[in-house]
Amino acid sequence: MDVSEFLYPTGIAVAATLVLYLVRGIILRIARKWAEKTSIGLDDAIIHSLRVPSLYWCLAIGIYAGIVFSDLPDRHVELLTTAIYVILVISITLAAGNLAGSLFNNYIRKSEIPMPSTGLAYGIIKGTILIVGFLIVLNILGVSIAPLLTALGVGGLAVALALQDTMSNLFAGIHILLEKSIRVGDFIRLENGQEGYVEDITWRTTRVRMLPNNMVVIPNSKLSQSVVTNYYLPEKRMSVLIPVGVSYASNPEFIERILVEEALGAVGNVAGLLAEPAPFVRFIPGFGDSSLDFTLICQVKEFTDQYLVQHELRKRIFRRFTEEGVEIPFPQRTVYLKQEQA
Repeated sequence: MDVSEFLYPTGIAVAATLVLYLVRGIILRIARKWAEKTSIGLDDAIIHSLRVPSLYWCLAIGIYAGIVFSDLPDRHVELLTTAIYVILVISITLAAGNLAGSLFNNYIRKSEIPMPSTGLAYGIIKGTILIVGFLIVLNILGVSIAPLLTALGVGGLAVALALQDTMSNLFAGIHILLEKSIRVGDFIRLENGQEGYVEDITWRTTRVRMLPNNMVVIPNSKLSQSVVTNYYLPEKRMSVLIPVGVSYASNPEFIERILVEEALGAVGNVAGLLAEPAPFVRFIPGFGDSSLDFTLICQVKEFTDQYLVQHELRKRIFRRFTEEGVEIPFPQRTVYLKQEQA
């Protein structure tokens, strides 16, 4: 064929692609301005997911326009048509993967379902869609999928045997996500005493940010086998027990009234201290070696609030005891000396 016969459809394809690209930019700009005026996040997720795949669509439509206005041989038309199908499948796969991941994150964030939006969950959703798209592309290109799936099955078995530790961490992470006993954002304590906020649950490890702002990286298989205390389940609110000891000369009813008054007076002034359920006092453990031992019990919003609450309440109680003349005893021991006869 003459070179000019190729240049004409090529020019049409390039021109159509450029025009569609300009139209795409205008449509996306209008859509973004419209999405900014709405409060729902679905439109933002859709626009973000279609931003890159729409470039492929412009290219596919441009190539199709070049084919329509050309007299190319059938074999060239078939190759270009196959290329259009591949471009469309790839773009739709990318759009579907991005949209599914965005919708999943948006749904989990806005719903009250106690399920984390983690890198592992996002990766599983997006990876599944990409694998399906890859298999469709192979089918379009004429590559038989059945032998590939067989080879992948045998190869997957060999890889699983070679990477037992990695696969163990992967499935342990999936188990943690499905069980929902540990979620992103929860405050947990491990059996070795380390404690902190769960930052992320990935395909291999779980990251826990400790209170000193250090990060503990725990393999998922180790975490699933450990005894873990979750201070955010079944809810964030928790009880704080503050032991108080006074002299045996003190009146128990008077001490109880002082402790409750100071706790109620701190509500609203001390961050994290809750008014409901109301603070109360129990004469427990009771009769100590040198003191009458009481326990002040109050509620805080979450685990880390207990430190400031205990700090402020102890200062208030000590100041009130000083004003009321209540003695805080120290341990006393009576020693008897026995002198033996000569």
